[in-house]
Amino acid sequence: METFEKRWEKAGLSDDYVFCKVMLKPDLCKRMLELILNVDISRIEYVEEQKTIDIKKDSRGIRLDIYVRDGEETVYNVEIQTRNTRELSKRSRYYQALIDLQLLRKGVHYKALNRSFVIFICTFDVFKTGRHIYTFENICKEDPAILLGDETTKIFLNAQGTMDDVGPELKAFLDFVAGEKSEDPFVRQLDEEIRHIKTNEEWRREYMTIQELNQEMRDEGIEIGRAEGRKEGRAEGRAEGRTEMIRNVLYTLKNAEQTAKILRIDAADVWSVVKAERIPVDDYPN
Repeated sequence: METFEKRWEKAGLSDDYVFCKVMLKPDLCKRMLELILNVDISRIEYVEEQKTIDIKKDSRGIRLDIYVRDGEETVYNVEIQTRNTRELSKRSRYYQALIDLQLLRKGVHYKALNRSFVIFICTFDVFKTGRHIYTFENICKEDPAILLGDETTKIFLNAQGTMDDVGPELKAFLDFVAGEKSEDPFVRQLDEEIRHIKTNEEWRREYMTIQELNQEMRDEGIEIGRAEGRKEGRAEGRAEGRTEMIRNVLYTLKNAEQTAKILRIDAADVWSVVKAERIPVDDYPN
């Protein structure tokens, strides 16, 4: 079995943790967006690192990998995706909806909604036609020349594309996501930043901690589920193992938001454990 240390050494841009750390560099994030959208961007600013959006306590929240805006107040959500869960189309719809709800303050007119892009960078072909890029906007079915004009765009990138449908720089970037290096200047910058990230001992420990906790959560859920020996038992076992892991990290960190970040889960799930079990935390809202 591959060790977490080896996994850290091998992790490239397609690794969610490494991707997020690389894109903390504004010039790299900006260049990536320019390549994907084929536009010039004056500047970007980070709304929040791995922003969490929770609208209601009984609704599913989301944790965004990259969430930035540019000088024109356009917002961009970029996600790295290595597993085909076969629901990315509807997930992009949900992400867009929650981003809009978060952007539009109560009492503000709809026309104030920012232009937005939801972008999934995938290591597989979502739509199985060989394209490197799939761009979706809302158009009139009867007359495709008519755009709805809601200023929302969803883009799915495919690192395994075979068509000659993108420029050499974007192709080199997607090849790098797939694990193939080249002498492309942007790819060399990305590769250099990844090597720099690997020298950060704090990030290495955080990566190890996340990997260990995720593995423990999986193992505990599986073990309890096996003991139950039934479908219901397996489901309950995974839930019990997950709750136990959240509980253990909370008692160590005393901070719900940090616990959510370390475990990479919705903050609402952590807060539900805090409240249900009355666990003392330092960041409990007044």
